Amino acid sequence: MSEYQYYEFVAIDRPLTDAEQGELRAVSTRGRISASSFVNDYQWGDLKADPRKWMERYFDAHLYLANWGSRRIALRLPAQLLDPDLAATYCVGHAASSWAAGEHVILDLCSEDEDGDEAWWDEETALASIVPVRAELAAGDHRLLYLAWLLCVQDRQLDEDALEPPVPPGLGTLSGPLRSLAAFLRLDEDLLATAARASAPLTTRTPSAAALAKWVRRLPVADKDEAIVRLLRGDGAHLRAELLRRYGGGTAQAMGGGRTVGELLAGAETRWAGQQRQAEERAAAERARREAAAAAAREQRLDALAADPEQAWQHVAELIATKKPKEYDSAVGLLIDLQALGEREGQRKAFRGRMHQLRLEHARKPSLLDRLERAGLIASASDEAPA
Repeated sequence: MSEYQYYEFVAIDRPLTDAEQGELRAVSTRGRISASSFVNDYQWGDLKADPRKWMERYFDAHLYLANWGSRRIALRLPAQLLDPDLAATYCVGHAASSWAAGEHVILDLCSEDEDGDEAWWDEETALASIVPVRAELAAGDHRLLYLAWLLCVQDRQLDEDALEPPVPPGLGTLSGPLRSLAAFLRLDEDLLATAARASAPLTTRTPSAAALAKWVRRLPVADKDEAIVRLLRGDGAHLRAELLRRYGGGTAQAMGGGRTVGELLAGAETRWAGQQRQAEERAAAERARREAAAAAAREQRLDALAADPEQAWQHVAELIATKKPKEYDSAVGLLIDLQALGEREGQRKAFRGRMHQLRLEHARKPSLLDRLERAGLIASASDEAPA
């Protein structure tokens, strides 16, 4: 199988300059480069650059996937919106890491599947469906950070007696972008559901216009001037989130965790086992229903045959006389029902006699005889041969 790798980088907070685009072009002549993105795929080669360095220098979001099972999402946020120490609390393993780079904090989340990718993603829309989680995190929603920690738990990168970090609200009702992220990184649904049991409902406090106006009037003049200058200079990408955080109208805060990694893994295993039992019970009930329906339908057919079995035998003869494979199959189906009728009516010997006669009459029809043998209506020639 040939190799396939897909790289996508997106600049969100500011466009790339012409010089920066030229630097990217010097690395890749095939890459699709614009002021806001770099996209390229490789079937034999690879990107001749370090994605981590590109995230530090140029981009705010990065998606990578390969057909041997590797998937990666990286996000960059200003340090004033994501405390590096907070990110390090949740990003604690190879599956989820974080680091400070200048005025930014970068999150790097990855998933590996040695069996390769059976469920393939539409790479051209994958990042677009996930990247809004960056704005959610910037606004104070820490569910992304907790998912990053769960990814480390899932990959068995933590001791089982390690305690979980604070649990943010709303884990049981993830946003669309967070669901896309969890699916892309193959986050186990049972583990997520187990973790969500300790997560409070998500409640957002949206301040009224009057409350905001009252708060703004109390802001120091220097702070207002700084906000306006930043906005006019084009530095207002996250200004609203910063001000709302300062106001206190953002997402509800995370609650203390306290469960161990081992408890979460055991809870996920128990939930999985329970769902498996339920699935098996549903499957068994469905099989029983189908079998009962088939048995009832068969009894109705046998009742109809019992009213005039000779007519059924005559119909068998007519079907065989056509010498058509499809009609042979219909004849075999009818003979199977006649065999069952013989069993039910205590006429097994009579049925075998008529089948012996039918075999003699059609000894020169190997296709028909083969069908009868495979249906168990007659013995094979080797079984009947004398010892």
